[in-house]
Amino acid sequence: MTADSLKSAPNRIAPTGFIFLGIMTLGAGINWPVQKVLLSEWPPLSARGWSGLAGAFVLAALALATRQSLRVPAAMWPRLMISAFLNITSWVVMMGFALTILPASEAAIIAYTMPVLTTLLAWPILGERLTLMRLVAVAMAFAGIVALLGGNTPEASLAKLPGILLALATAVTYALGTIFLKRFPIAMPPVASASWQLGLGCLPVALLGLIFERPDIAALTVVGWSALAYNTTIQQCVGFVCWLAALQRLPASVAAIGTMFVPIIGVVASAWALGEPLGPSQIAALVFTVGSVILAVRS
Repeated sequence: MTADSLKSAPNRIAPTGFIFLGIMTLGAGINWPVQKVLLSEWPPLSARGWSGLAGAFVLAALALATRQSLRVPAAMWPRLMISAFLNITSWVVMMGFALTILPASEAAIIAYTMPVLTTLLAWPILGERLTLMRLVAVAMAFAGIVALLGGNTPEASLAKLPGILLALATAVTYALGTIFLKRFPIAMPPVASASWQLGLGCLPVALLGLIFERPDIAALTVVGWSALAYNTTIQQCVGFVCWLAALQRLPASVAAIGTMFVPIIGVVASAWALGEPLGPSQIAALVFTVGSVILAVRS
């Protein structure tokens, strides 16, 4: 989800928009335990870097198939590079390592503080007014993180702290990326722009994976290959196309609030597929986080 795409959303609601939004939401939510499975077989830089790079090529093919030009105007290259780093590289690297430390459900909850952090950072950077509702949203978001920590023993909380900090740093950089695109939009067709950003953002990660991790393809089982294929096609390609289709049919506020089902699905799917805990602390954190984002979007 980018600032550019949200600006293109209409004011009227078309019922088919909810179908596309539902497909995107379901696919993104399920991808949280899928990523956890993939990371159990392949190291994080390689697993996320190469799947993202593959997704970039698929999106490029989709752009050409829909007659979108892949040519990048000279003035757009700096914007593409900065956006790719903030929205893609940071997400792929930091969230990848966070997922090796945290349960997928907890990583998903922290990741979805992004809209709240965007409203907070837009105050000093863009000069947007920091209303009381937005302050309450920020407080609720951090209350959700505290709830996650409160459900663990001190030793467990300390062990998870690096993962929590990585996930929170990922949310901050993504929020900065959203603000950057709001201030400096990329004048390119959306699928072509997404392809370039995904490719530029994941290429250095994939190369670093080759150098430092030396991934063994033979280590991937059928389950691992399936997770890799899901992450590439469903999450990055089908999900993105459905998101664009939803934005063409729904108001921005409706589409943004609809994405709040992603962490809910991620938490439930992780509990069911991976046996991750779904107790009072996880439920409280989820309620705080989803509530905070709804307040932030509506403010």
